[in-house]
Amino acid sequence: MSEKVTLRLGQQSVVIDKGELISYQVGGHEFIHQKGSPGWRNADTEMFPIIGPTNEANFAVQVPRGNAILDQHGHLREMEYTRVSQSETTVSYKKEYTAGTPVKNSKFPEKSRRQWLMWPYSFEFVKTFFLGKQGLEITFTIGGEKDMPFMLGYHPAFKVHTDQPIISAAEKYISLDEVLEVGSRALQIDDCEKIILEDERQLTIQTEGFGHFMLWTEVRNMVCIEPITFYPYAVPQQKLHQGFDYVQSEPRKFKVKLLP
Repeated sequence: MSEKVTLRLGQQSVVIDKGELISYQVGGHEFIHQKGSPGWRNADTEMFPIIGPTNEANFAVQVPRGNAILDQHGHLREMEYTRVSQSETTVSYKKEYTAGTPVKNSKFPEKSRRQWLMWPYSFEFVKTFFLGKQGLEITFTIGGEKDMPFMLGYHPAFKVHTDQPIISAAEKYISLDEVLEVGSRALQIDDCEKIILEDERQLTIQTEGFGHFMLWTEVRNMVCIEPITFYPYAVPQQKLHQGFDYVQSEPRKFKVKLLP
């Protein structure tokens, strides 16, 4: 069975590779940053169960069960997705983790001092793509032990086609230069559920459940517009736990809609 899945509807086409969104085209226009292009080696990923760096806190994150050992943006990205269902317009992937299981850190030893990462809670993380008439909807479903702390961030990279794209967010207009100036910390967009990327073609990124965004790029040919539940640079790394949300009795759902 091929790892790549293609969804088509009208003029829209979506390509997903092992759970990673690597292409979203409408009428031949590509909205997603292409792997191998300057800027970032991925096209999308998730930040879970934390967002932000941890090196200044010796990679320890305070949780009710003591300390978790996590590198930047958590350990979910170090795990592989399993495809669990597929139709003509929908495909779902899942990652499962058992509390206390060591996960190898791909950043070690070049970019990290921690070879193994550990989280003291079990969870199930499902990522579902649905291609509808209005656009592409991505749903994240988090199930786990009751009262498990977590943050969630979605990290898609969008291809930039023009020299001066404009990002409209919370009645503000943000230039690519402003995002570049902030650098690796990422530009915070607080209390916002919709951002419009005005480029060669317009794309609306609309969310449910996240509440905030941050913007990041280090090049002019792409921009990451990232829905987040918490902006990690609002606190020192030793106090990252202040940004946690918690799993309740029922699984938590978060949505991102890409509307061309």
